[in-house]
Amino acid sequence: MSENPKDGLDRRDFMIASIATVGASAVLARNAGPAKAQDTSTSSGDGASGESQRTVYTGDVIEGKKVVSVLDVNDLEPGRKHLLYFQGVEMPTGQHWYVSVTVAKGARPGKRGVLVSGVHGDEMSSMHTVQTVMNQLDPAQMSGTVMAVTDVSRPALESMQRRWPNQGRGIDLIDMNREWPGNENGATAPSRQAGLLFNRLLRPNADFAIDFHTGTTGFKVTAFNIAGMDVPEVKVMVELYPVGQIFDNHVYPGVLHNAFMDVGIPSFTPEIGAARALDLEMISLFVEGTMNVLKHHGIVAGPMGRTGKDVTVFVGNSSFPILATAGGLVEHLVKLNDKVEAGQKVAIQRDSFGEVVAEYTSGVAGEITGQRSDAMSEPGNPLVFILFTKSGPADVQVYPE
Repeated sequence: MSENPKDGLDRRDFMIASIATVGASAVLARNAGPAKAQDTSTSSGDGASGESQRTVYTGDVIEGKKVVSVLDVNDLEPGRKHLLYFQGVEMPTGQHWYVSVTVAKGARPGKRGVLVSGVHGDEMSSMHTVQTVMNQLDPAQMSGTVMAVTDVSRPALESMQRRWPNQGRGIDLIDMNREWPGNENGATAPSRQAGLLFNRLLRPNADFAIDFHTGTTGFKVTAFNIAGMDVPEVKVMVELYPVGQIFDNHVYPGVLHNAFMDVGIPSFTPEIGAARALDLEMISLFVEGTMNVLKHHGIVAGPMGRTGKDVTVFVGNSSFPILATAGGLVEHLVKLNDKVEAGQKVAIQRDSFGEVVAEYTSGVAGEITGQRSDAMSEPGNPLVFILFTKSGPADVQVYPE
């Protein structure tokens, strides 16, 4: 694969949150033999047939909330909200990681939407967006169901770090958004967690799904959506958000929204600012857009809020990465959403003496979609990503996170 940044980066994680090379462990996770899966109080649960599975309660109650190992929202009482825990993968101690599930079950039948956040453990604004949407819903006035899952990667969230700290061979940090749809018999706990959630919780209850993210620690992004705009159902939903950028790209396998797409469930990924912080202004844009999506599907009533028609939306199909060539302090000369031209200087870097050791220019005309937020950088770190439109086939490139 090309490592020349001038070739562009046509992939999802142009927010340093980027692409982990699929190694042997990931291959094993997807092709593992019939090793015994953990007991989750259901006989099958592989989800392969697409058949509905009735809700299975484990009998446990945590802080007054019942625990399920399989969920069918059709089994829940209509016209109210249900707070549950989903029993996830086991820890090394044999206890389970539990995932929070909120279901707003409408009084009348209708579409089923799934809102996901917390796939990465440092993405707070994505969680707050989903929580805010759910707090605005009145099931007594709804048609259909909205299910929210806000803490998929629980052990990563406990330390507010991006990756799941897997304990298989010492500490191994695994990016959970490279594991979907997972494997209940997989070689790692994150692969099994993904398999359990996708087969027994997410896929069976979704007519459409939205997987919310942010930039990663040390790298901030603007408000934008990642979506395959050639899919009509997805295009309609994405254009209901009053945000300034759309990355029109199907990106790569292993991310959650593509796992949904692979089984025929329209899905996309909003990106909401910086990690480890709440950007309330940016969150409000995605709450408004998500409520528009729920109105579009007839789940809630009321007039549409602002949409993409009310803002100037920049659409690109590729991202141009600028990587640090030296170590030192980074000074950005442009801001998020700024338009840049090819050859324009976008950042400089100084050493400990204050001398300029590197200057960085854009190789394309486009808009700034992500910037390093940590003030220092070593060589190889992404400093800037520029969204642009590239003609011809997309390149496949891998950059270390």
